[in-house]
Amino acid sequence: MEIPQRALNDGTSIPALGFGTYPLKGDEGERAVASAIEAGYRLLDTAVNYANEDAVGRGMRASGLDRAQLVVQTKLPGRHHGYDETLASFEASRRALGIDTIDVYLIHWPNPSVDRYLDSFKAMIDLRDRGLVRSIGVSNFTEEFLLRLQRETGELPAVNQVELHPYFPQEKLRAFHDEHGIVTEAWSPLGKNSPVLSEQAVTAAAAAHGVTPAQVVLRWHVQLGSVPLPKSATPQRQRENLDVFGFALSDDEVAAITALGRASGRLFDGDPNHHEEQ
Repeated sequence: MEIPQRALNDGTSIPALGFGTYPLKGDEGERAVASAIEAGYRLLDTAVNYANEDAVGRGMRASGLDRAQLVVQTKLPGRHHGYDETLASFEASRRALGIDTIDVYLIHWPNPSVDRYLDSFKAMIDLRDRGLVRSIGVSNFTEEFLLRLQRETGELPAVNQVELHPYFPQEKLRAFHDEHGIVTEAWSPLGKNSPVLSEQAVTAAAAAHGVTPAQVVLRWHVQLGSVPLPKSATPQRQRENLDVFGFALSDDEVAAITALGRASGRLFDGDPNHHEEQ
């Protein structure tokens, strides 16, 4: 299955849908990653704090697919913020993954009380300029944090991975991303452990198009311009989640799903202005 590409602001691109790996670990994680690659996924998302970079690396090798065909993305944890700390963490990540270069390297959370994300971003710029990282980005950053990066470094990240699902559609932040050429990635794109898949706007669209509710929500992401990162260890579900490029939602269907957004739509207390990741 050929997945469309999303152009990044650094001249590269990533697939329009990727494979999330949290909380898959160990042998299960290895099998799930190998199965996802066999199903057609080419963007793999992991993080130091998922404690599964090694399993992702093994799954990549077990798949037999050439490394050059995969986009590997991992994230710097909060306890490694700082210039030198970031360089050391990067080395540990690429060793765990068993690869020489990381395609997309993200700061997992801004941790504003620590206030060292700027130093980490500068280290990432240097890693990119040395050819060790292809694209640099962030995760869970607000407009304010993004603008500070631009003021202090003259650069904006290529990607911002944020919580995004029908209960939390992030309309204002997505508009800012679009204005500044930042690609939005979505974690928990299906609204993990929430009733979003049983909402009438979703089930009606699923019935109309002969697809599953999960496929409707993932297609909603694609049409918003968001890159969703669904996770599943089940091969059939992996294939279903990827099979969202053969139909299109109407403007009214997209609007009805977006209208499910709630003021308190976050899945947990993950406000980037206050949440601190270790």
